[in-house]
Amino acid sequence: MALAFEALYFPERLKILNPLGDVGVATLWTPTDTALDILNRLDIDLGPATSRIAVVANLYGDGLPQMIRNLLWNPQIRHLLVFGQDMSGSAAQLRNLLTKGVESAERMGQQRFRIVDTDRYLDTQFDPAPLVGRYSLCCLGKPSLEETKAGVQGFFAALPPQTEPERERIEAPLPSFKPTYFPSEPRAHVVVRKRPLDAWEEVVFRIMRFGIPGIASSTKRRIELQNLKVVVTDPAPEADEHLRPYGFSLVGFTAYQQSLLNGELPETLAYSYGNRLRGYWREGDGPPLDCLEKAAEKLAADPTSRGAYISLWDPSFDMVAPESQSTPCLVSLFFRMFEDQLTLTACFRAHNTMSAWLQNIYGLMAVQRFVAERAGGFPIGALTVISHSISIDPDATERFDLAQQIAAAKPDSLVLDRDTGKRELPEDPLGYFTFTIDEDSGEIVADLKSGGDTLTRYRGRTAHEIESRIARDEAISVLSHALYVGRQLALHEALLKAKQKSGRVA
Repeated sequence: MALAFEALYFPERLKILNPLGDVGVATLWTPTDTALDILNRLDIDLGPATSRIAVVANLYGDGLPQMIRNLLWNPQIRHLLVFGQDMSGSAAQLRNLLTKGVESAERMGQQRFRIVDTDRYLDTQFDPAPLVGRYSLCCLGKPSLEETKAGVQGFFAALPPQTEPERERIEAPLPSFKPTYFPSEPRAHVVVRKRPLDAWEEVVFRIMRFGIPGIASSTKRRIELQNLKVVVTDPAPEADEHLRPYGFSLVGFTAYQQSLLNGELPETLAYSYGNRLRGYWREGDGPPLDCLEKAAEKLAADPTSRGAYISLWDPSFDMVAPESQSTPCLVSLFFRMFEDQLTLTACFRAHNTMSAWLQNIYGLMAVQRFVAERAGGFPIGALTVISHSISIDPDATERFDLAQQIAAAKPDSLVLDRDTGKRELPEDPLGYFTFTIDEDSGEIVADLKSGGDTLTRYRGRTAHEIESRIARDEAISVLSHALYVGRQLALHEALLKAKQKSGRVA
């Protein structure tokens, strides 16, 4: 008994010609109507009762899982013709899937199939065996090429007589993909927040959403980002009531701050930050070098100096230390007067997010304040922390549960002021936009401003024109700001068109 073509997926996007046909045509990025017009001009039979073509459809790439399932459900399709504009490599993906098959792989923590000799991943909820080597496959190029047209005619001329399908229908439901983490550039995250606790919450969220699962310190599991940069623009203490819900306290942080300013090395420790900063290094055969005092002296003598740089990492000792011996995670400090304030940039080779990061921030705040006071009472500026390897331990149950709660409870784009309880839109340091319609020129006008001054004026008749120029200038740095600008441009384009229609604008 002949099978009639049935679409399990995207039935509204498929062009069904003869449901009893045994040929499928994939037009890639070329519109199906354009492909059908070409087939008609090449005298290919498109009759609903006589054509060998059962279905014609696009294949952009993302529709490949649905196409696979439509093919498994319709075993009467034995011949596939692929031709059209190939903008995403989907032709090669389909060809390799049907001729070479798949191999096991992993993507974002999930077991996947990878099409052989491609970078295309597929779910594993279907059996690839009924697909591989079962089709007469012809892949051609752009429809406008003469060799493509000749290839289409040759494909249909060489079709063998239609036969009954060799297997039953196979239903493979489309699964939902649940990534262990979300894609990003895991070495390029930047967080800018006003206060330390806000910054820490955002760090936790970033790692829980974008961190890569892996192994650290031999067999320990970690969820990790690399080279995370965090800027705390106002490094001042928070109220104890805001810290305690997360298991922190001002008393504990104050004790830690004191330890960073203590140059003595406890007998029970292989190192301490305080010792590396104020009692470890020596000037030749002289007494221990207090690096914090020296940094303050250098800045007091020359506030423009870029030499107030301290290394805590001793290669002659730390590089050869056995794995069982702890070595400093904080490896360098750089003090710099910038915009009339003393800023501090600290680098950590490794960072434990849940137990150490915020505590380290508070310790660095004390170090920054110490040098600022010793150097002559400089105002405190931003504190920047770069973590070469920052991670969360999924096996530390209690703290991992807290990390999950923080990630799940992250508010919308509004920023919470913990002191007032109010939420406000985050300010974009690059400026803000205002929008108007210039009725004389018939253009949308978008002004990038800062402090009331117009920095750049963008003009155009469409939102796309202005969006392109804003993107070129990299004039937006906050995601919520970009979304707002996009909405406003769309609204003003609609308003401009309405004015043009009414005759109020040229």
